[in-house]
Parts: sequence; C-alpha cells; structure tokens
Amino acid sequence: MATIDECRAALDRLSDNLARADGDVRGAAALDRSLSCHVTDLDRTFTGRLEKGRIRVDGVAAGPPARKADIRLAMTGDDLVALVAGELNFARAWASGRVRLEAGLRDLLRLKKLL
Repeated sequence: MATIDECRAALDRLSDNLARADGDVRGAAALDRSLSCHVTDLDRTFTGRLEKGRIRVDGVAAGPPARKADIRLAMTGDDLVALVAGELNFARAWASGRVRLEAGLRDLLRLKKLL
C-alpha cells in the first residue's frame, strides 16, 4: 500500500508533468480551479489548486474532503502512484470505478484533453 509521502510525491510529479506539457494538454491544465484528491485507502485528502498549469498542494487532512472542490478526485494510493507512473490507464480506471473524477461539465470537457 502506498504511503502518504508516496502519494504526495506522485502529486508533485503530476504537477511537474503538467508544467512541461505543450499544446492542448498545456491549455487544458491552465485552469484555475480548486482541487481535492481523496486517497481512499489512507482516508486522507490532499487539497490545493490547479493553476498556471501546475498543481499546488496546500494541505492534507484526515477523512474525505471537508469542502467541495471544483475538481474532485478519489482513488487508492496505489492507483494514484500507478497513474502518475504511467502504469495505469486513467480512462480504463475511471470507467471501471477505480478512479472517481467529479467536476463541472465545462471542466470535464477541458480535462478530457489531459486523459
């Protein structure tokens, strides 16, 4: 099972990957939205913002998200680490229910380019 530190490192790697992206992916990542990522097996939630093509993690708290972020993710720590490492396909994981992504319709359409 992935640790909280491994999950934080995965989010940092994802942020770095987004910052290096070009074209449509860079445009999709240029949103300015609040973000939460609930790591279900650790019952911890990372909160922060997606802004200027990067993920800024502001904190981590026990339990599910205390507030509804604009973009909400939920998955196990192992799935988060595997997604960022390219070992797990996001679309398949989302379709099978291993990963939950909730956002407004406009944000979902833009985020689709990241997937």
